[in-house]
Amino acid sequence: MTDSEVKAPKIEFPCADYPIKIIGDTGVGFRDEVIAIVKKHATLLDEKEAERQSSNGKYTTLQLHIVATGQDQLYDINSELRATGKVHMVL
Repeated sequence: MTDSEVKAPKIEFPCADYPIKIIGDTGVGFRDEVIAIVKKHATLLDEKEAERQSSNGKYTTLQLHIVATGQDQLYDINSELRATGKVHMVL
């Protein structure tokens, strides 16, 4: 098997329905803050939004779908979300 066969496929931009999962501390305003940051960088597809809490309620996972225009956009979203101190992981 060659290296080109092992590598994951690259995303083709623009991607009209790109899913993002954000995992962070449950708290007042977490959802609103995350959505405001994502909307600052991308078009958000509101109809595909999902939210759930961990079994002990400590963490909240938001799954959002955006129109992704490029790798820089995704990096900017990730960086700004992580800078809040409330977000632990962006997938």
